[in-house]
Amino acid sequence: METIIDQDISKRRALRKMKRNALALLGIAVLLFIIAIYFKIPMLQAFSEAAMVGGIADWFAVVALFRHPLGIPIWHTAIIPTKKNEIGENLGNFVSEEFLNREKLEIKLDEFNFASKASDWLSQEENANKVADVVAINIIPGILKAIKDEDIKRFIQVQFKEKLEGVNFGNWVAVALEPLQKGDLKNQMLTNLLEVMSGELTNNKDLIRQKVKSSTPFLSFGLADKSITEGVFNGLQDFLNEAKNPESAVRLKIDEYIFNFLEKVKNSEEMRIKINDMILGFIGKKEVQDYINGIWDEIKLSITNDLNKDEESSIRNSIAGLVQTFGNGLKEDPIMFEKINSFIKNDLLSVLLNNKKVIGDLISSTVKSWDGKEVSEKLELEIGKDLQYIRINGTLVGGIIGLIIFGVEQLYHLFLTI
Repeated sequence: METIIDQDISKRRALRKMKRNALALLGIAVLLFIIAIYFKIPMLQAFSEAAMVGGIADWFAVVALFRHPLGIPIWHTAIIPTKKNEIGENLGNFVSEEFLNREKLEIKLDEFNFASKASDWLSQEENANKVADVVAINIIPGILKAIKDEDIKRFIQVQFKEKLEGVNFGNWVAVALEPLQKGDLKNQMLTNLLEVMSGELTNNKDLIRQKVKSSTPFLSFGLADKSITEGVFNGLQDFLNEAKNPESAVRLKIDEYIFNFLEKVKNSEEMRIKINDMILGFIGKKEVQDYINGIWDEIKLSITNDLNKDEESSIRNSIAGLVQTFGNGLKEDPIMFEKINSFIKNDLLSVLLNNKKVIGDLISSTVKSWDGKEVSEKLELEIGKDLQYIRINGTLVGGIIGLIIFGVEQLYHLFLTI
């Protein structure tokens, strides 16, 4: 792709070439004048004289726009650099009054049909991928680099704490446990829990033996270990087996305890406060806080790793899919079509018209802030090539007019001698 610097170099070459062409043509006129004088050719002399006058006059006119001819500060020369402020003022007024005109803008906005062009462009896969690339390559990484991790983590901590403090965990627990007081759900859950405890007790019999052994006197030489272990194990198993029976005294006692606990949770404000304090106290532990802080690190790492997959990035492909889906959906939604075009026409039109003076002042102040010499050079680079045709035309047209004047003069003398 050609850069702005490359374009400037190309324009400078074209400008120099046209200047050489105009100067060469003027040089030819000078040479023809010398030949006409030397060989006494009146017609050629008339042509060359007028051509030189036209070429030099137009050279002066063109150069006077951008600088003082030959560096001489002649009055009304170097017009652009010396009149830069007035040019900026006039340009700002011209744009604000002529371009930012309600009638003209309404016609152009109606003709443009932004919604139709936008939907056509976005619905094309290639364009949707371009939008996704811009977001995935520039916008998202830029945001991740711009924001500070400490600020995000602090924000998450504050939001997490505020949200949790606004939750009445006591009510939640009461509501969640209320079904346990009804039907067979409580009995089934308790029976299942006792089954699990019984199985774990069996699986950890050796561990119980080791604990008993480490707690018995050394002088018993392990003789009491086995009997104590069996006693403890059998006692616990008998307790669990009895508790499994819904009609047993143990089970009824457990049921009574659970019922009283649920009643306290449902009806005791003190119990609910204790539950809230317990949960919030747990959340305040360092391990939980470190985990919350790590959430952002995990999110950021996941996003970065996904974006590094380029065309395989799920984020990029999701964005591209959303853009294309939006473009296709827009085509089939005339109401949205109308809303978008109405927004562009009314809201954008209102913004432009309400700020037309600001826009004009911005153009004016921007031009005024430019360096006069730099402005002159930039304008000459843009239009100087075409202005050299004025010099060329001036030389040729001047020569032709010289011939016409010479012809008229000859006819005049011819008729006078008759």
